[in-house]
Amino acid sequence: MTEGRYLLVDVREPNEVAVVAYPGAVVVPLSTFDPRDIPDPKGKEVVFACRSGKRSVTASLAAQAGGLAYDKHLAGGMLAWQAAGLPTRTGG
Repeated sequence: MTEGRYLLVDVREPNEVAVVAYPGAVVVPLSTFDPRDIPDPKGKEVVFACRSGKRSVTASLAAQAGGLAYDKHLAGGMLAWQAAGLPTRTGG
């Protein structure tokens, strides 16, 4: 992400994002997920993320069903992100 190669799409709910967030991610909650709400990645690879990796798979499949070739997700989600010591932000 720091090299600008990925657009991270966080599909968690706003209340979850308010507690801890992925820096630089865009939020498109799964509860109201519409692949058309994903911003233009401008050449970046789209990667879906959530808390543990389950909802991100669902979002990826929904995006593909909507005709988008977005098939990547962050295995382990925020739990793995934090366990790896990667940076987070708070306050949504």
